[in-house]
Amino acid sequence: MADPLNHGPTEPRPGARTALILLLGINLFNYIDRQVLAAVEPLIREHFGVSQARMGWLAMAFMLSYMVFAPVFGWLGDRFSRWKLVAVGVLMWSLASGATGLAGTFGLLLLTRCFVGIGEAAYGPVAPTILSDLYPVAIRGRIMAWFYLALPVGSALGYVAGGGIASAANTWRAPFYAVVIPGLLLGAWALFMREPNRPKPETAADPAGGAAAAPHRRRSQDYLSLLRNPSYVLNTLGMTAMTFAIGGIGFWMPTFVYEHGYHKSVDLGRVNLIFGGITVLAGFAGTLLGGWAGDRLRGRLPGSYFIVSAAGLLAGFPMLLGMIYAPFPYAWAFVFLSVFCLFFNTGPSNTILANVTPPAVRATAFAVNILVIHALGDAISPTIIGWVSDHYDMRTGFLFVGFMLLVGGVIWLCGARYLQRDTARAEGEAAAAGDAVAGDAGPVIAH
Repeated sequence: MADPLNHGPTEPRPGARTALILLLGINLFNYIDRQVLAAVEPLIREHFGVSQARMGWLAMAFMLSYMVFAPVFGWLGDRFSRWKLVAVGVLMWSLASGATGLAGTFGLLLLTRCFVGIGEAAYGPVAPTILSDLYPVAIRGRIMAWFYLALPVGSALGYVAGGGIASAANTWRAPFYAVVIPGLLLGAWALFMREPNRPKPETAADPAGGAAAAPHRRRSQDYLSLLRNPSYVLNTLGMTAMTFAIGGIGFWMPTFVYEHGYHKSVDLGRVNLIFGGITVLAGFAGTLLGGWAGDRLRGRLPGSYFIVSAAGLLAGFPMLLGMIYAPFPYAWAFVFLSVFCLFFNTGPSNTILANVTPPAVRATAFAVNILVIHALGDAISPTIIGWVSDHYDMRTGFLFVGFMLLVGGVIWLCGARYLQRDTARAEGEAAAAGDAVAGDAGPVIAH
């Protein structure tokens, strides 16, 4: 078995850069669409006359549909053309976003957010696996950082565009219409992309030594192999804790600043503009530096991706305290530092998922990860913060979920000891299956 720390190709496959550009663009609009809702939350709440707890249901509806359907599309992604799944997902969520703006009742609003979640479930589990097949282990951390750079930048644009367009058009509905056309164009482009060559789960070698596993047996082996992978399990638990905290805080932050920081004395559009700008700068720097640090330290610290991820969360907790309790406008400095720390783990943690799972089951691995981190993370934390805010105050809600940053940091530190072994095992399984997962310049074929 080759040592993945020192061996293997270092050049991406043909078509890798085009795939990265397209997937980065799609991911950008993915997060723009998610945060547009948060940007105009006070306006929607006032329009429909509902409580903050009920507004949390909108985030929960999206996340429930996203996490429930992610394993379905992850299973399909290991067996069929991932680019076609990406195209279907992007087209669906773009149309559903437009439908959100047309919703006349709160019930219809909930329904459209469910369809947005289903569309993103077709995209989320398979997009990073395409990049994992196109780029080698040696530079995968930096590539994942570029791909997930869409998270802070897209989220920031969602806040800025959502608040700005709503203010200019004098309606909360307008921002949801604005994302439709770009999404449809990106989805159409994905239809013409070619699939990287890879083994299918049904044709991969049976771990017990047989030629090929029966489909139903192979499916159960896919999930069992993930449970027997300590790096995968601990990384998923760490990401769950992080997602619980950042999901709830991210959804309610514009509302917190507008209603509690400035006591409605500053225009909501301006709040979103400032917060969006901070998220772009801090998130951009944190995401790229985290991916760079994970790759840079890899030769000296075999568990570097875990260690870098843990460092970001543990450093982020005191920054969060400053953000909650410092008066505005001084608290903006702590907002910047908090965002930087929270995004520092984005590239490394997703690189762990890619590196410790063989390509034949990688989409399933990402899908199961999505199910767990959202089911126990941001599917419930916005509602929890909303409930605590209705009964106490939003600072208490933020503090409650913020403690999960410490939990996630400790879990990630525990995973560092397993990373090198589990990465080597995944690379060995890929080689045994006859696939150059390390990123050799193999043929690119369409399914």
